[in-house]
Amino acid sequence: MEFDWQYAISLLTLKDFWEAAWLVVKLSLASWLISIVVGFGVALGKSSTWRPLRAVCSAYVWFFRSLPLLVLLIFVYNLPQIFPWTGSFFTNSFYAGLTALSLSEIAYVAEIHRGGLSGVHKGQLEAGRALGIGYVGLQRLVVLPQAFRVSLPSLINEYISIVKLTSLVSVISLQEILLVGQRLYAQNFKVLETMLAVALYYVLIVTVFSFLLSYLEKHLDFTKKSGKVFAPSPVDAPVNVVPITGVEKRKAMPAIEALGINKSYGAHHVLKGVDLKVMSGEVVSIIGPSGSGKTTLIRTLNGLEAIDKGGVLLNDMPFLGSGEGSNGRHARAAYKESILRIGMVFQSFNLFPHKTVLENVNLAPSYHARMTRDQRVERGLKLLAKVGMEAHAHKYPHQLSGGQQQRVAIARALAMEPSIVLFDEPTSALDPELVGEVLKVIEDLVREGMTMIIVTHEIEFAMQVSDRVVFMEGGKVVHDEAPSFYKEMPGDSRIRKFLKGY
Repeated sequence: MEFDWQYAISLLTLKDFWEAAWLVVKLSLASWLISIVVGFGVALGKSSTWRPLRAVCSAYVWFFRSLPLLVLLIFVYNLPQIFPWTGSFFTNSFYAGLTALSLSEIAYVAEIHRGGLSGVHKGQLEAGRALGIGYVGLQRLVVLPQAFRVSLPSLINEYISIVKLTSLVSVISLQEILLVGQRLYAQNFKVLETMLAVALYYVLIVTVFSFLLSYLEKHLDFTKKSGKVFAPSPVDAPVNVVPITGVEKRKAMPAIEALGINKSYGAHHVLKGVDLKVMSGEVVSIIGPSGSGKTTLIRTLNGLEAIDKGGVLLNDMPFLGSGEGSNGRHARAAYKESILRIGMVFQSFNLFPHKTVLENVNLAPSYHARMTRDQRVERGLKLLAKVGMEAHAHKYPHQLSGGQQQRVAIARALAMEPSIVLFDEPTSALDPELVGEVLKVIEDLVREGMTMIIVTHEIEFAMQVSDRVVFMEGGKVVHDEAPSFYKEMPGDSRIRKFLKGY
């Protein structure tokens, strides 16, 4: 029996095949989108610290990845035999197929999302928390855009798999491409001609959507985006602007106070009853050898690290504590309100890579609904001008040097007009030639009277700008004195040796 090319070509214009192809598109797209949305929730559940939720989500993934799709299709389609009230829904082949495909794909897509979530650096979450952004906001604004970009190539591959898996829904008499082909060759026995047409329809769908989704992938890849240099108009503030908010030196009121803070990581006791009081307008630098607890202390002051024992007061009001009471609803509400008064500048910058420089600065004011959009843009540009970065407002972080990124991070920390700013070794991740530009910005803030706590290894700088210098060692505050105190210490003392000739 010769191959009938004319018949095979005629099938490419057959109405039944095109209707079946459209059904495959609807079924595959709907199940793919459902699995992306629900799968993200399952992935978050598997990563949750709440054990019951983690167990439920893990069990879901285990069960539906173990169950063959063909078995699931037959079970769902016949579910009305067990639960008659589902008959109005599952007796419809399309909805039964969509449900079975979605249930199965959610398990696979959840694991893809989990891989994407693991690609989002912990520092991104900490930066969001320091800006007072809640859990849902963090997922929506910070985590999902970055995780989705990482997961998208695998998600596109999964969509192609779904398109091919739709051929299985023929077992529940859904008029998809394969079932149309089966009915045709059952009538004329032209199996090869018909299956060639079936294959071409599937190839066409996969090719079209592979192209569209690849375009989407390129569009969402922020690592390849290039923002242009921004030229401020004559009415915009010049680079050397006057302080937006002057902060007077008011040392009569404590800005922040640590009370007997203890922190352990397993058997390692990092902080051992640390007390620290910083008055409004003061600049306090924390120095000491590596492992002395400097960074841990500053991270406990804004809640990035939980306190095992002790507490923190902010403007003489309870802010953070230890024990069960510190996790109550009232305590969490007070924390969300108070955290906005504390700015945080991280050692590794922790800028959001999927947002421009200006968007980084304005993210917190936008999330907390501060000012109108135009007002936020105007103020964001002024803050960037304050740190010498206004011309780079529309660039992305990957286009900036380390020193430029850190200056943007400082502008972001100032965006919510905090009463105190914490600096966690702001220059340690920079090349030596870039350190000066960041220290210059901090010096400007000192002159404006901003209350600051600076963890640093830049000893000379700390002695120049600080009202007090705290020396820590072994998880304790050894000295908390004015800079002149350290210069007058004996040359053979432990601290003078650490200061190396200051």
